[in-house]
Amino acid sequence: MRATGTKRWIGGCGAAVLSLLVLLTLTVHTAQAADGKRLVILDDDLDGFHPAQLMALQAPDVDVLGITIVSGNAWRDEEVAHALRMLEIVGRTDIPVVPGATYPLLNSEKLTERWEALYGKLVWKGAWMKKWVEDTQQSPPHYHGPDVVPDLPEGNPTTRPSAEIAANFLIRKVHEFPGQVSIVATGPLTNLALAQRLDPQFASLAKELVYMGGSLNPRQRLDSVSAQQFAREFVNSPRREFNMRFDPEAASIVLRAPWKKIVMVPSDPSTATELTPALLKRMTAADTPLTRQLKHNEPGFPLWDELAVAVWLDPTLIAQSASLYVDVDTQFGPGYGDTLSWSPGYEPDLGEQRETVVRDVDVKGVYALMVRLMNRPLAPADGSSTR
Repeated sequence: MRATGTKRWIGGCGAAVLSLLVLLTLTVHTAQAADGKRLVILDDDLDGFHPAQLMALQAPDVDVLGITIVSGNAWRDEEVAHALRMLEIVGRTDIPVVPGATYPLLNSEKLTERWEALYGKLVWKGAWMKKWVEDTQQSPPHYHGPDVVPDLPEGNPTTRPSAEIAANFLIRKVHEFPGQVSIVATGPLTNLALAQRLDPQFASLAKELVYMGGSLNPRQRLDSVSAQQFAREFVNSPRREFNMRFDPEAASIVLRAPWKKIVMVPSDPSTATELTPALLKRMTAADTPLTRQLKHNEPGFPLWDELAVAVWLDPTLIAQSASLYVDVDTQFGPGYGDTLSWSPGYEPDLGEQRETVVRDVDVKGVYALMVRLMNRPLAPADGSSTR
């Protein structure tokens, strides 16, 4: 049936109203994103109450849009519980915790065991780690299946995670704030790979990717027992690093995606850092719910993830960097998951992207930043509709 003139007029008004609503929505989001705060999504495999995520939460000029979770150091569901509980402790339950990938794209526990039978034991396998190969002063791994969420030492959360999937959340946010969302990834890159495969525009719509992962040529630089033991990870395999090794295929997809800017924080600069008892004491000098919980953290670990967040918060903390093309070995051989890198002009030109690779950092500056942020009064919850 042909539309009458009245129906056409009503339909035209409806379209105009819809266009106006869309315009108003975009205007509101632009205003919210332009309030001086930097927008970031933290993509993590956090397995405890760690300073890295707290640094972003405590930074006064940062708006954390969400925390997306990926299996890595532990299984996803346990990590989700840690993230929820962290946000409860610091009073930031307004920030969504978004579950992501439980398993890598292709790699698996059985496949890793097969690889070890061929090429030797890995020092760290994350969620698949049953026991240390050698004696170590760090706590033993707590091995369990992906469906088990053990009681947390910091207490179990009462809040719930988002019903959205991490890849969809990532895609939605970069479309909502094109060119404004930084992604700081400190775990395996499975969530980002899924987002890129679902939406080829994903990487190009983000502002930047800063990731902790990969390894070039690290050297032990501290004399502590912890430093000696963590050197086992790279002394005979300098190109191997856990985040890339857990899901090499995902890492390769992400590192070939068309990001506007990529900053790589490999293992190398972390060898000059350590969460010592003295540093932990400085970081917990104030008396807040955050510092009271942080006091229980186990010392001795290098500041892997913290360095990624630190150089994103303050790029002047980068003491030395290089411009390299980077990829990950996805061939199932002795170098599976190892970092591949080329100086400009030497890359095979198969989609590798040019990255700023952090070689060294201002360690004292990083420590000072952590001490300052951990001792700040807790930031109030933000009811902003950016989430």
